[in-house]
Amino acid sequence: MELKVNGQLRALPAHASDPAMPLLWALRDGLDLTGTKFGCGVAACGACTVHLDGQAARSCVTPLASVAGKAVTTIEALGPDHALQRAWIEHQVPQCGYCQSGMLMAAAALLAKNRKPSDADIDAAITNLCRCGTYPRVRAAIHSAAARLGGARK
Repeated sequence: MELKVNGQLRALPAHASDPAMPLLWALRDGLDLTGTKFGCGVAACGACTVHLDGQAARSCVTPLASVAGKAVTTIEALGPDHALQRAWIEHQVPQCGYCQSGMLMAAAALLAKNRKPSDADIDAAITNLCRCGTYPRVRAAIHSAAARLGGARK
């Protein structure tokens, strides 16, 4: 089985090609893309968020069979110079950091659709859980990134 991941067609090894396997494990164990994290395993926390054809998706409950022909984007494609990564650092968002790759991917999907998100837009789009409680910093960082990307709402 092959997947289009971060713009490249990648062959999955046999141990990570079961169509019923969650995408998360194919990415982590099959392609060694370990930036996507396992959190709850039931799509509740969002630590495993990736993009499927540009839409935020919880990879822990997404079977490989359902992603055939779709573009998968992981945190590794976001890159350290992305406006969101810089805003995350500027606002000191991460504390323990475990959920941050999923938060960043959810935020990137939001900003791809809406360059001027309101607080309500952010609250509706970012349903990821952070046990450190950095939600106010997440919101501030998203507004900063939106400003850098030419959006921003004041």
